[in-house]
Amino acid sequence: MKRSIVFLLAILWAAQGIYAQNSAQTYRKDLPEIAISRDISLHFISPEPIQYVDISTHAIAGDLPLKNVLRLKIIPDSAAQFEGASILTIVGESFIAQYNLRYTEGQSLAIPSKVNILPEHTRPLDVPGISLTSKEMQDFAMRILQEPAGSTLRKAKAFGMQAKLNHVYTAGDHVFLDITYYNQTNLPYQIDEQRFKIEDKKITKATNVQSVEIKPVWQLYPNSTFKKQYRNVYVLQKATFPGNKVLNIELTEKQISGRVLTLQMKYKDILNADNL
Repeated sequence: MKRSIVFLLAILWAAQGIYAQNSAQTYRKDLPEIAISRDISLHFISPEPIQYVDISTHAIAGDLPLKNVLRLKIIPDSAAQFEGASILTIVGESFIAQYNLRYTEGQSLAIPSKVNILPEHTRPLDVPGISLTSKEMQDFAMRILQEPAGSTLRKAKAFGMQAKLNHVYTAGDHVFLDITYYNQTNLPYQIDEQRFKIEDKKITKATNVQSVEIKPVWQLYPNSTFKKQYRNVYVLQKATFPGNKVLNIELTEKQISGRVLTLQMKYKDILNADNL
């Protein structure tokens, strides 16, 4: 009987400890403290694009020079308004991080100019509308590029150019398209834009053309100039379209040459896609 009571008390003690560790509240005293000075800009580097920032004082100005970089600067003549510490909140695609910003006088070498947002500074967060983070998309895309192009699903030729659809994958609510472009001419191809449009498979003069453009939510490499070969991975939001329509993938060159190459993709290519 005594053993049962001791065992029950041990379970209750352990449960209490777990509850304390997973408290729904975060206290200011538990936040990491970062020093900031009026003479130094402070940069926070996020592993994901930053979605939201809150600074609990008007004495600090912030902006996002890059999607994953937050820059903070104390506004001139406002240091006196900066009493004690200010709380900085940063929300990424899948996390929330908070810091105590404490004002420090002078130009001490101990004052940081850059802070990396580390996993131990964050808590997981479910942001509506984001099923895959940019980091997850990048990891999937790099895995795709490690595989050989293999057999071609779809291809197109025009103006000494060739396009090949190597693979189609799905992950969550997204479609990953692995496409390679080949330039068989001696003229480098300067990409102007790449467009994805759902259009009628057959177009006649008497038919009103209905076109729905789909913007990629992410791509591995930015559009650039290539001489002979260019392989990239594009991520689209999963969409459905009937059998009498196709997804036209249009690559347009910058003027004056203006070569246009259109690769047609059928809906069954998405239906037969492999899961990542």
